[in-house]
Amino acid sequence: MRIKSSRLGGTLAVYGTMAVYGIVTLLGAPARAADASPWVEDLNSAVRLIAGANKSDAASLRAGVEIKMQPGWHTYWRYPGDSGVPPRFSFSNSDNVATVKELYPAPHAFTDEAGTTIGYKNNVIFPLRVVPRDMSKPVTLRLKLDYAVCEKLCMPVEASAKLTLDRNGGADNAALVAAEARVPQLVPAAEAGLTARRANDDKRKPLVFVDFTAPPGQPVELFVEGPTAEWALPIPKPAPGAPAGHQQFSFELDGLPPGVNPKGSFELTFTIVRDGSATEVKTHLD
Repeated sequence: MRIKSSRLGGTLAVYGTMAVYGIVTLLGAPARAADASPWVEDLNSAVRLIAGANKSDAASLRAGVEIKMQPGWHTYWRYPGDSGVPPRFSFSNSDNVATVKELYPAPHAFTDEAGTTIGYKNNVIFPLRVVPRDMSKPVTLRLKLDYAVCEKLCMPVEASAKLTLDRNGGADNAALVAAEARVPQLVPAAEAGLTARRANDDKRKPLVFVDFTAPPGQPVELFVEGPTAEWALPIPKPAPGAPAGHQQFSFELDGLPPGVNPKGSFELTFTIVRDGSATEVKTHLD
């Protein structure tokens, strides 16, 4: 069973034979200056905010949103794949906060009888870059998080957590450092050796071939996103015919928003996930 949703939020439509149990609302404890907020738990997952150590001249503060799940359960990346619900973060009620940027560690694909989804199992930390309005004063983060955890059934969850960040506080959190290291690094297409081309413009859903530098046989996952959240492109699949020293994937230009010409020119974002590293490449499909 899966929850089908766009990345824009809104009503969750349920597909499959199993019912989704009602939305679980998790309320956090009061904010406190610490290295982490208390865990806010339900039966299948738990959420907390964590603080990281900061350099004295840093323009932003390091923090993270951590989700842990029961064995066999998973949650979703910013683009969930064939189905699912991406996490939605809100810090609108925080104190002394100008902006918060959420970062997404490299995900993995999970395939079952319902299709292929993209996300994380067991535990994930979403790093945060918090820009205070006044760096000389503490920041109180107030998180409202909407997400879903799934195994054979899916549970939409609403969680709230609070944590006060101090420029001079925060732990040298090894788990946060590891999550930051797994955030895909943006590189030019030329550096990644990546090219994307249509193979058959004569069809209503053109086939796109993508090849990039990667040794043959190296485990690689490739994900593609369109210019906006309304796009729901298929997950690329490995394809034969790559040049030496490259790997090739293909996907149909399906899942485009209404009115978009599949033969038009637009920017695509590719995420290449290898063992121990991940890169993000933006390129135009002309």
